This record gives sequence, C-alpha cells and structure tokens, in this order.
Amino acid sequence: MGEQSARDVNGTESGRAFMKALLRDMRALETMLERGMFETQKRRIGAEQEMFLVDRDLRPAPVAAELLAENVDPRIVGELARFNLEANVSPRLFEGLCFSQLETELREVVHIAQMRAAKHDAKIVLAGILPSVRLEDLSLANMTPRPRYRALNDTLLAMRGGDFNIAIKGIDELNITHDNVMFEACNTSFQIHFQVAPDEFAKLHNVAQLVSAPILAAAVFSPVLFGSRLWHETRIALFSSSIDERSNAPQQRSKRPRVTFGDQWVRDGVLEIFREQVSRFRVVLAAETDEDPVAVVERGETPELSALKLHNGTVYRWNRACYGATDGVPHLRIENRILPAGPTIVDEVANAAFFFGLMNGVLEELGDPSQWMDFDAAKDNFFAAARHGLKAQFTWRSGETVTAADLIRTELLPLAREGLRHSKVDDAEIDRYLDVIEARVKSGQTGSAWVLGSITGMGKKTSVDLRNRRLVSAMMEHQERGTPVHLWGPAELEQLTESSEEWRRHLRHVGQFMTTDLFTVRPGDLVDLAASVMEWEHIRHVPVEDEQGQLVGLLTHRDLLRLVARGGQKQEVLVEEMMIRDPITVSRKTPTLEALRKMREKNVGCLPVTEDGRLVGIITASDLIRVSAKLLERFLEVEEEE
Repeated sequence: MGEQSARDVNGTESGRAFMKALLRDMRALETMLERGMFETQKRRIGAEQEMFLVDRDLRPAPVAAELLAENVDPRIVGELARFNLEANVSPRLFEGLCFSQLETELREVVHIAQMRAAKHDAKIVLAGILPSVRLEDLSLANMTPRPRYRALNDTLLAMRGGDFNIAIKGIDELNITHDNVMFEACNTSFQIHFQVAPDEFAKLHNVAQLVSAPILAAAVFSPVLFGSRLWHETRIALFSSSIDERSNAPQQRSKRPRVTFGDQWVRDGVLEIFREQVSRFRVVLAAETDEDPVAVVERGETPELSALKLHNGTVYRWNRACYGATDGVPHLRIENRILPAGPTIVDEVANAAFFFGLMNGVLEELGDPSQWMDFDAAKDNFFAAARHGLKAQFTWRSGETVTAADLIRTELLPLAREGLRHSKVDDAEIDRYLDVIEARVKSGQTGSAWVLGSITGMGKKTSVDLRNRRLVSAMMEHQERGTPVHLWGPAELEQLTESSEEWRRHLRHVGQFMTTDLFTVRPGDLVDLAASVMEWEHIRHVPVEDEQGQLVGLLTHRDLLRLVARGGQKQEVLVEEMMIRDPITVSRKTPTLEALRKMREKNVGCLPVTEDGRLVGIITASDLIRVSAKLLERFLEVEEEE
C-alpha cells in the first residue's frame, strides 16, 4: 500500500504538492517508455503471503507489533491490523524449478512467523477470511499504529461522509455497518506477480483479466463471515465495500469504485491504466519526495516514482499494474490479487502455477482476449466465480455457456501445461502442481466446499462461535500436515473436546454461546402476536425492539400468564403495555459466571445481549444449564481417564 510515511491529505498543501510529484512521475514514466528503458528479455514471478495471527481461543491475536519488534527477517512485515502479517518472497526467473523454490521459501517464511508468534502465545493461520473473526475485533485499537493507516481510515471516512456498510447475500444474508476501515483486515490473500515487457502489457493484462474467473473458481476459500455463509469467495465482495470511498450521491452518478475489476479491455498499454487512476481517483495519502524523476531519467538512471507507486497502492484493481526495478533496471508487473491465503502452501503454489501457465498458454493458443471475447462477459464470469466457485456458469468463446469445472478440465489445464512448457518449467514441476488443480476440480472440494461441508456436518446443535473456531482449529491441523485441500477430511466438533480446560475456554464468555437467531416484536404490536410467536417457536422470552433496532423491552411467558390470570382487561393489549422496560442486559464479553450470577440474583430467566443498545443475541437459563452440563460431562470424563 505504499510508503509508511504517508499522511492524511484532505485537500491540504501537502496534498497539492503530492499531486505535482505524481504528475512529474507520470511524465518520467512516459519518457522511460518512449526510450525503451524497461527490461524486456527476462520473465520473473513473485508472491506476497498474508496470514492471520490467532490466540489460544482461536481468535485474532493482536500481537503483530510485538512480534515485528523482535523480527530480524526483513521479508516479514506488518499489515493494516495488529493480527495480520505479510511475507514478501524473492522474485525468481520463470523457468526450471521456480515453483518448488517458491514453495520452499514460502514454507521458510511462514515457519519463521510461526516461531516468532509462539513467543507471544499465538499461531499462524492461512485463511482468506478467518471464520472466528468478530466485529468487535475490528476496532481502531487493533489497527497497526502507523500514521498512514489512520490517515487512510480518516480520509476514506471523510470522503464517504459516514460509516462503511457491508451487504452480501449468499446462503445467508449479511447487512452490517461499521465506523472504520478495518473490514479490510478480515481479508488475507496470496498475491502473485508476473513481470511483463511494455509492448506486451496490454494483451497480457487482458489475459490476466480473462483467466481470473476460472482460477478463482478453483481457489475459493472464504465462504463465511461473522458466522454467515455468503459467497464462495466472500473476500471479493467484502474488500470492495471495505475500501469504498463513495458517498451515496457519487454512487448514484456511477462514480467508479476504488476496488475494481475494470470496465474494458486495455488497448494502449500500462499508461492507459495509470492515467485513468490519476484522473478518476482522488489522492487519499501523500508522502514527501525529494526526487526529480524527470531529471533522473535524463541522466539515464532509474527513478523511484514513489508518488506514482503510493497512489497506485490506493487503487485496488484485482489485476494491478505495478512499476519496480531489479538491480537498477526498471520493469513492469501484473499483480494478481484475487487469490485467498491458503488452504495450504501447496494449494497456493498450485494456484500460482495455474495462473502463470495460463498467462502464456492462452496468449500463445488463443491470442489477445479483446479480439474474441466481450469484456462484460469476462467481468460477469469473475463475479460468478466469486459467488459460486466451481459450479459457476461461464460465458466462453463463441458465447457458449460452460461450468467452471468443465472449462478447467477440458480446455484450461491443457493450455496451462503448454504455457509452462513454453517457459521451460521443469516437467516434474508442471505435473506436481497442475495435478493438484486437476484433483481438486475432479473432487469438487475447494477450500470453500470443505468449509461449507464441515458446517453442514456439524449441524445446528452447537453455537456459531464454537463451530467457527472448530473450523479454524481444523484448518491449522491440515495446514500443519501440508495436505492439499482436496484430501482434507471434514472438521468435526468432537475433535474440539480434548479436555475440560478447552471446553472452558470455548464457553468462557456470553458471546460464545448466545443465541443470535432471534424472534422479536415491536412496542406497538399486539400481545397476541408475541404469544403466538412463543407458542410456535417454543420460546419463553421475546425481546422488544424499536424501528432502529434498539432494545426497549422484554416480554416473557410469565408476563403472559399474569395477563391470562387477570382475564385480560381489554380485547387489544399492546406489547408496550406488558413488556419489562429497561431489562437487565449483558455484552458479548460478559463472563459466563457473571451472567449466571445476574440471572440468579435478579431472578430472571434470560439476558438480552446488546452492543451500543442494539440487540445482538440472547442467553437463557436453558443455555446456561446446557453449558454447565457440557463442562461437567468433560470434567467427569477427565476424572475417569485419570
């Protein structure tokens, strides 16, 4: 995302100075392209590995700053959240044993991160979205304490004129609002880089756009967010909303989103993309630069173009154009940002091999996609893949419709193999990694299919919190073994019951076992409605909400019995006449024992769970009895074993 010294701009003098620097960088880049200063004879690949830190409870562990303070490996750096890390692996020539070398280095940096994390009682997890992440984890307290991140947050909020809203529909539906940019921290990815020559940039960028859909369909691993089952790759929808600067008015006039797949094929090369980004997207971060890039180019040297790189880092294309230099020689890259982190390093490298092979194979066999396919079809394919994974329906050549799985098996895997052979990648490398893709597609078990299948297998007899943490635990176990995801067995609840101490950790707070699927009424509703809901749904407590979702009361089965005992003083009794006003409440973080004491001391059968006055769940005496029974059961089992 650019230089760490970036700061808030908001139309200030520093922002105007930065714009001058950005325009100078653009002029320098134009001159470099005209003079042929870019490397053209070599093809390199690279990668960035993002990862989550989790604690003993399998929740986000905000210890990245402490870990990095001790870290001596410059490849491992921080990210937006204090529970995220990123490792930048070395670029390497696209030939020979490049993929096994990439796998080896990825294992090395992840192992180093694991060792550093262990010192802070934390572990590393590779996941597109961590199933156990909660909205409360996305506070500014968990933002990495660097000025540029706070500046990004404050600037985007000011430009939006309000909070960020996430609305995603899948199997379930999620509609939630948050007051900072930390939604982005729910996502971790495996970003891959492909070096290209300037004269081939347009057609290779078009290929990257075309093949992103089938590659994503085979790689999906992010189906769950805050307990809701959404898209197979929910990262795509979530990231688009988490960095959306647009207020309601600009959205109505079709202002382009900052996270984008694009709207047309590239025709004229890399300048086309950079010019559009400078023209369309306001500067949100600025940094001082002493370089005169035009003068540097005139001397025949390579400029940093730091202003251009910083601004480019705040426009989030799924296939991003990048400028850089190797040993003082400038180059261009296409950064593919669609892939989730995980499920394993082998899976990640297989996904990369599939992408890099198609970049060559499609261009050699089919040519520039702009010549034979409508861009809107490629864009529609991409979002279909994010929603449905391997079951997505794609529009392909000649307008025919084909499933993602069939297209990959029959046409794209052979093209990828030929593309890798064309780049002189070792035959054993090709077989090892593309066989992983082939087996995954044949089995139908992507990472997301595994998550959703595990959730179905675990059923609804446990809390969402426990289920989500079991998913994380199983991910860690499989990742430690290194087995590709198509061979993973499902996550099972029984595997999370190793000891009474573990059960205690997983049932320590109210939020870990509260009921979130609630039936509620409004103050102006008839009591008859509340009584019917209690009868039909076999519940004894109905929270009362106002139009804004604020908890204003509670109606209990006991209240209805009192009404019946009085014979009902009138035919139409409203909820607001019978409800308990200002009921006793708890928060997600309330300790289970404290909730139990409150219920006993106040002689109440339930406690609504609220955040900022809004109802988020409820716990009842039955819930606490169930929790106590599980703990007692585990205690007795351990006693018998001893």
